[in-house]
Amino acid sequence: MIRSTEHEMKLEDGTRLFYRAWLPARPADRAVILFHRGHEHSGRWDDTVDALGLPDTAFFAWDARGHGRSDGPRGHAAHFGVFARDADEWARHVARESDIALDRMVVMAQSVGAVIAAAWAHDYAPPLAGLVLGAPAFRVRLYLPGALAALRLYGALTGRTLTIRSYVRPGMLTHDPEQARRYTADPLISAQIASNILVGLRDTSDRLIEDAAAIQAPTLVLTAGADWVVDQGAQRRFFDNLSSPVKSWLEIPGAYHALWHERDRERSLAPAREFIAACFRKPAKQVSLLQADQSGPTLSEHDRLAQPLPWTSWKRWVFAAQRLLMGSFGRLSAGIRIGWRTGFDSGETLDYVYANAPRGTTPLGRLIDRSYLDSLGWRGIRLRKVHLAKLIKAAIAKVRAQGKPVRIVDIASGPGRYVLEVMKELPGIEMSALLRDYEERNLEAGRNLARALGVRHATFALGDAFDRRSLAAVSPRPTIAVVSGLYELVPENGKVLDSLRGLADAMEDGGMLIYTNQPWHPQLEFIARVLTNREGKPWIMRRRSQAEMDELVRAAGFNKLSMEADGWGIFTVSLAERRP
Repeated sequence: MIRSTEHEMKLEDGTRLFYRAWLPARPADRAVILFHRGHEHSGRWDDTVDALGLPDTAFFAWDARGHGRSDGPRGHAAHFGVFARDADEWARHVARESDIALDRMVVMAQSVGAVIAAAWAHDYAPPLAGLVLGAPAFRVRLYLPGALAALRLYGALTGRTLTIRSYVRPGMLTHDPEQARRYTADPLISAQIASNILVGLRDTSDRLIEDAAAIQAPTLVLTAGADWVVDQGAQRRFFDNLSSPVKSWLEIPGAYHALWHERDRERSLAPAREFIAACFRKPAKQVSLLQADQSGPTLSEHDRLAQPLPWTSWKRWVFAAQRLLMGSFGRLSAGIRIGWRTGFDSGETLDYVYANAPRGTTPLGRLIDRSYLDSLGWRGIRLRKVHLAKLIKAAIAKVRAQGKPVRIVDIASGPGRYVLEVMKELPGIEMSALLRDYEERNLEAGRNLARALGVRHATFALGDAFDRRSLAAVSPRPTIAVVSGLYELVPENGKVLDSLRGLADAMEDGGMLIYTNQPWHPQLEFIARVLTNREGKPWIMRRRSQAEMDELVRAAGFNKLSMEADGWGIFTVSLAERRP
């Protein structure tokens, strides 16, 4: 039996993360990353690692924050998306420390851990060799009617979270009395979970089921035939929606939820072992997404949204009523008026959303404006701005470490608020910025903002963000390029590639690219059928999975370094480097 070694790392936010490693005698070129179920910890994988019998494979298992020996209140996090962010940071740390690439790693995950693993694969698009998901907790069985709705309402009204004690008992997890005894006696297992995490688990699961087509890694889903804890139907819907060319579904008849701690657990270990070995023996060929604008689920979705709803559809009349209200009473809101005048995707609209100061005609107008600014999409936009500032600062630090001048170009800046505010925050660093936009009024607003902030060394110029020659001719050569909120508005990948290649042409090796993406949006149909874009046409977007967006960036000559995502899975901001 290989004994585990104990390790720690500090996450970016300062949280101390504990993890275990089971390492073969000789350095391995492949690894299995293990995600425990809710309430548990990495030590629970000891027997499983031994029973899998993969002698040339390294194994790594974490204690998720708030679990086991890692920092944090038991069962708590700011939101469920934090776990996917932690997973990405931890796995990349493991890859660096072990010198094993992510594309030589298979994930093996259980229950809530399987949802975290699926969210990581979906939201961050790591190039994993495969996924083994055991009884994923896409639908936790809450036997108290209305429990989830009550928790959601409590959080919305109070802004607070409750600590809930799990109803799950060892006898509901396994038929094996020894495993049940060990579960009960384990001092590192905590029955606590925060109410916001339970709600976030459901919301994340809904999104993953709906958009499972974005996951392309080879995937094995194992489901327990007599599961008291989670629902099989949700697992099946997730599996059916997966786009991976290599996927397999297996039900273990009569098994309880904890598949790898069950009696007769070889029934679930054997298929996992075979699948993992196959992933390493014959890696699946990655399907290119460069043509995803020509065929595939996001194109089908885009085309469906572009078609009018039939007269008999109730949704047609609901959206018509919403459009009527926003076009009449809604105009009491200053933000909605700006949207109708300039487009709800315009730079002026975004700058108003960033300011987040409700204005309107009459108190009713200000109340409507407050509700408008508090919509989930606009909250995500404001968090995207925070992430943009964070990665712009990270890019500045990297460029300065290379001994290069800090020269920023934003190719579709609007007024350029996020760049100008970073420049104001870092007055001691010598830098310049070229802010380009296709509309003079946005540039004039940017000039006024720069004066108000006292920012010098920012210039403004008209420019086409999709003109490769124009971008390649930017002078002096930028060391940092920013593209925010632009590519999400363009369904065609050819135009995006032209833009990215123009930036690659303009930049020296080692230059930094910051780009945004919108892999999902809960109000996509409302936006398409009610709101208008900057051209006065229906605002119909084609979503890009993170994998698709990252492949476009790679094809243009950049390597992705890191990424930030909001807790809702709507907006991401990534940092990439111009490769030689």
